[in-house]
Amino acid sequence: MLVGFEEDDGDFIPAMLRCCCCDFQRARDMGSSSSRLILLRRTTTSRWLSTATATVNKDREESLYSKLLALGEADANVADTLNQWVKDGKDLKRYNAISCINQLRKFGKYNHAIQLYEWLDKNKNNLNNSDRAIWIDLLAKTKGVASAEDYFNSLKETAKTMRTYGALLKCYCREHTLDKAMNLFEKMKEMSFASTSLNYNNLMSLHMKLGQPEKVPLLAQEMKEKDISFDIYTYNQLMNAYAAVNDIDAVERVVEEMEVKKFQRDWFTDGNLATIYVNTGLINKANAIIQKLEAMDNLNDREAFHTLIYLYMRTSNLTGVYRSWESLKLAFSKISNTSYLIMLSALSKLGDEEGLEKLFKEWESECSFYDVRVANVVLQSFLDRNKIKEALLLSETVVKRGAVPNLKTYDLFMTYHLKNHRMDLALNYLDLAASKLHPEKSQNWFPTRESVNAFVKYFKEEKDKEGAVKFGITMKKMGRVDYKLEEITGGTR
Repeated sequence: MLVGFEEDDGDFIPAMLRCCCCDFQRARDMGSSSSRLILLRRTTTSRWLSTATATVNKDREESLYSKLLALGEADANVADTLNQWVKDGKDLKRYNAISCINQLRKFGKYNHAIQLYEWLDKNKNNLNNSDRAIWIDLLAKTKGVASAEDYFNSLKETAKTMRTYGALLKCYCREHTLDKAMNLFEKMKEMSFASTSLNYNNLMSLHMKLGQPEKVPLLAQEMKEKDISFDIYTYNQLMNAYAAVNDIDAVERVVEEMEVKKFQRDWFTDGNLATIYVNTGLINKANAIIQKLEAMDNLNDREAFHTLIYLYMRTSNLTGVYRSWESLKLAFSKISNTSYLIMLSALSKLGDEEGLEKLFKEWESECSFYDVRVANVVLQSFLDRNKIKEALLLSETVVKRGAVPNLKTYDLFMTYHLKNHRMDLALNYLDLAASKLHPEKSQNWFPTRESVNAFVKYFKEEKDKEGAVKFGITMKKMGRVDYKLEEITGGTR
């Protein structure tokens, strides 16, 4: 997955708009099926999960990092690579190793990162509290929360600090284990380890994920009573919580509080506020904030421009989309696949077919890595317009350029054939997609409820028992048993 970019059910949006680390959409979906996309700032939730690094020899560091990055996932043996590095007479200072760990984490190479930590520990490198906190986080991501708990419990009491407790709390919050999170948080309060905004922010995220936005203001009030300062993340969480219960007046009171306290509002907060206004239909207010965001000086974050493009798309402002794209190109000499993906998605949503195909050709001629997700945007546009020949040619190009069709690719073709009642082809693509499901990833969106219902409806109306059985076999292969096959086949299996 590209950094700063996230995929859910195949729709691509800026990662900063993927819901303030708390999945605001879940809270809103309790009463609405409309899309609710709020900002995500990763850096604030990981303040304790980073380690300071000294200035290092970049060539040496990048050379080691590239070797580690080149290792595969299943057969990765970081220890052998590090041992060979040392055997070749090359230095491996602790700060070089920690810098590599941070880079590996940034690109989702958690298994590599934890192996590097294990090697450091085995080779008598002293680990500090930040290292242990990161280790807890990595264990939870690679081996599960139980492994993180075991490691935490194995630590000496002197190593059970605010940071290691905070790391375990974050794991519980990420896994939605409310009881464990609350029990641990109470213990942290008894030990005076809960006196920072970070721990409260993580709990706010958890409540939002569980569809409990009403709990967030209570935590905010507790922070005020304990004289714990809000950070930018806290304010945005609070805005999202009020928005989730349709209390826009309260959202605006939060903004006013920030202004009274002379708290610096950045593009992240304005983007969040504009998104809330768009989601609640307050387009004039949204436009005012978007224009203010665009006029900010020294926008030097790609995500800021991605946010502008996305917001202008949401307000059906094609001119604003193109203007933000040109500003992004002026700000950065190299345009990333992520940026092209955001822009192409916006053009597709706004129906600018000519602009979409022109920009896609530009990307194809310049990209160093052929990202299938970029191609999927155009593929979907072709299929939506019944241009099946163009879609098939593009899918062939994807393979020729060294990319591999992904789950979304097959879903697009499956959906197209399903709508056109070409069941043999739809079932073939369903089976191909099933082979792409990753057991460690959350891909419950596939197939969508809409697709499942369409399959079932067809089999019932056409009395297609053979097709229904094939469908059932594939669904069972994916672990999806959220329907009754006998209702389709009349009891035949």
